[in-house]
Amino acid sequence: MTDIPVLETSRLVLRGFQPGDLDAMTAMWTLPDIVRYIGGVPLTREQSWTRLLRHVGMWQVMGFGFWVITDKATGRLIGEAGFHEMRRMMVPGIEDTLEAGWGLLPEMQGQGLASEALVAMWAWADETRPGMPITCIIDPQNTASLTLAARHGFKETARAIYQGSEVVILRKVAA
Repeated sequence: MTDIPVLETSRLVLRGFQPGDLDAMTAMWTLPDIVRYIGGVPLTREQSWTRLLRHVGMWQVMGFGFWVITDKATGRLIGEAGFHEMRRMMVPGIEDTLEAGWGLLPEMQGQGLASEALVAMWAWADETRPGMPITCIIDPQNTASLTLAARHGFKETARAIYQGSEVVILRKVAA
């Protein structure tokens, strides 16, 4: 079994998902502001459980995955971020890359916390997966995530249709 690394920043702890995160995770994934650009439909508790298991399993199978983002001062779950390999059915594809993703509770947005988490993720990726391409897909209407991605060195490489909706495919360009 792969140990999931813990990443710490000045305000955050990024750690592996645990069964006890289910209720907070379910609450997050029922919020319209969270799902608006990610499928558009709130997740049930059962779907959140499947998502939690997928995050844990990704670490076991791929050696990378998503972290729970917690507030360092309180331990409260405030979001999630990380990498996955989803084998998405879209053209062009992004298989064999570290597909980055992130999401924070609405009240935690706009405080630089996502950037703080991403900087920790990039450092981890540089150390453990040097040279592996980092990609992400973002809904073209999600201006906040597109702006954040650009701030972190992502450049649009293509547009694709994924599950019936247009997405922007971005690749992180080395600094």
